[in-house]
Amino acid sequence: MNNDKEHQFELMVREHKRTIYTVCYMFSHDKTEIDDLFQEILIRLWLGFDHYEGHSSVQTWIYRVALNTAINQYKKARRRIETVPLTVDIDPYEADDPSTHQIRELYDRISHLDLVDRGLVLLWLEGVSYDEIGAIIGISPNNVGVRLLRIKDKLVKMSKNE
Repeated sequence: MNNDKEHQFELMVREHKRTIYTVCYMFSHDKTEIDDLFQEILIRLWLGFDHYEGHSSVQTWIYRVALNTAINQYKKARRRIETVPLTVDIDPYEADDPSTHQIRELYDRISHLDLVDRGLVLLWLEGVSYDEIGAIIGISPNNVGVRLLRIKDKLVKMSKNE
């Protein structure tokens, strides 16, 4: 029976790995942080796997767990002593590519939003419906639309201040 649970969990993770990594990418700054957050999310998913009752889709549940874990890790990291990560100066993107530059600027602006707004934008960029975003974040679908409009205004203001 335990092997069946492990197998079901493994299948779920394989199917939704992209979703988990997307959350990790949005809330992390380097590969080490992404890997650490991915592992922490997997732990939280495993611990909650027996308690998932199917009231929402698996993807909604995974987003909820992943976003809550990412936000908690972010808050916990801010309380720690500042460290300087060791990095390798390898850029996986072409520095001269204009679309890469625009994407980096957008993600930089998004990273300055508060944590819930950052999660909301992430879900919207992933094409998640307003109903599902509302279920994940814990707000009404109408409130999702209002908050996205406000976030858009914030991002526009950020671009004008640059």
